[in-house]
Formats: sequence, structure tokens, C-alpha cells
Amino acid sequence: MSLFRLIARLDIKGPNLIKGVHLEGLRVVGDPHEYAVRYANEGADELLFIDTVATLYGRNQLTELLERTTEGVFIPVTVGGGIKSKEDVQRLFNAGADKVAINTAALHKPILIKEISDKYGSQAITVSIEAKRVNGSWEAYTNNGRERTHRDALSWAYEAQAFGAGEILFTSIDCEGTRKGVDLALIKAIGPDLDIPVVISGGIGNPHHVTEARQYADAVAVADVLHYKRFTIEELRCNTNSPVLQ
Repeated sequence: MSLFRLIARLDIKGPNLIKGVHLEGLRVVGDPHEYAVRYANEGADELLFIDTVATLYGRNQLTELLERTTEGVFIPVTVGGGIKSKEDVQRLFNAGADKVAINTAALHKPILIKEISDKYGSQAITVSIEAKRVNGSWEAYTNNGRERTHRDALSWAYEAQAFGAGEILFTSIDCEGTRKGVDLALIKAIGPDLDIPVVISGGIGNPHHVTEARQYADAVAVADVLHYKRFTIEELRCNTNSPVLQ
């Protein structure tokens, strides 16, 4: 049995770590480098950096942060936001990333998933899906939850898997920042046909929420409760690696 992972998520705008609710109303939290180092030292399994304005500027701006962080942090680091080509991926790997998370470009050009997977291995690519409830199902969004795609989020996950994605990151726009628990209906609906790991992001407010999520996902990406010191990584990890009771 693979171990359930606790991923510290850091959404970044310019030089600042930010946080909002439903991916809106963003507030400055602090220096992302300081928080990343703290989470690594506290026992996070991975770090996830998301450049929230990369689409606006046309390029991921996190290379300097990556270089600074990975000099002294020795856990896997995934980077997302504004990645449009194999050249972008190589630049981020050169700066210290272990994986990339791709959303908009993968939707617009799914073959990019295969190109990256063929060159670097499927373990190097996470397809990020921002999912929101629309008329009883989940629609995939882009641009940090601002743009509709009119694509079914679950169908897109299966398609991304077929193109070579090594992992799916589902961010629930409905639950994001609420601290009311993850969208269990969403991760339950993914079904057995998805054979690659699933990371769920959005809604973690306490250790019980993590325990619920691990029954259906392989990892959770956590932000608010860590940024504001509501719980520590050790507290959130309580019982996450014991066998799941069916």
C-alpha cells in the first residue's frame, strides 16, 4: 500500500504567498520561501507551488523561488501555472522542480501531456483540474477558477490519464478556502477507471477531513490550515498511514 501524502500548497502572486476562498478574495499571507522551508521542516511530504498570475503574464515566474527553496529543501516540489511547452518544463526542472502541474495548456493541447510524459516520464507530470459544480456535475475551469471550459471535469481526467498524466490534482472551487471538508462527492465520482494517483485540494479544515479524504484519494494538498497555524502537519497526519477501514 502506498503511503498517503500530505502536500503543502502555496499559491503565489508576484513575491507573495496568498490565500482566498473559492479562489477569490485573495489575501497576502507572507514570504512563500519562509513558509515552504517551514513546511518541509515540519514534515510535509511534498510542496506544491502554484503561480496564480502566470496566465496573465504568459510565463511561470517561480524559477527564482524554486532555486532558493530547493537549495535547502529535500522533499519533492511540484510547480504549476503558465506552463505551455516542453521548454517551460525543462526550465522549471533546471530550477529544481521534481514535477510540473499543467492545467490550461493541457486542455488546449492534450498532446502536450504525452510529449512531456514521453520525454520525462509520467511521474513528472500532474494534470491540474479546477472543478466546480455546474448543473449537477463538475465542470473544469482554468485561469485560477476564472474561466469556464464547458468540459466535464471527470471525463477530462480520464482523457488526461490516457495521454500519459502520472497524477491528477483536483482543486474543488466550491470547497476551496472554506475549511468545511473536501468535496467527497467529487472524489467518490472519479471511479475505478482512473488508475493514477489522485490529489484533492480545497476544504481541509481539521484532521478529520484528512482522514475522510484518504479513503478516496492518494494525497491532499493543504493550504489555509497550515498558513494560519490552525493545525500542524503532524496533527493533520494523525492516523493517515494506518489501514483504511472499509
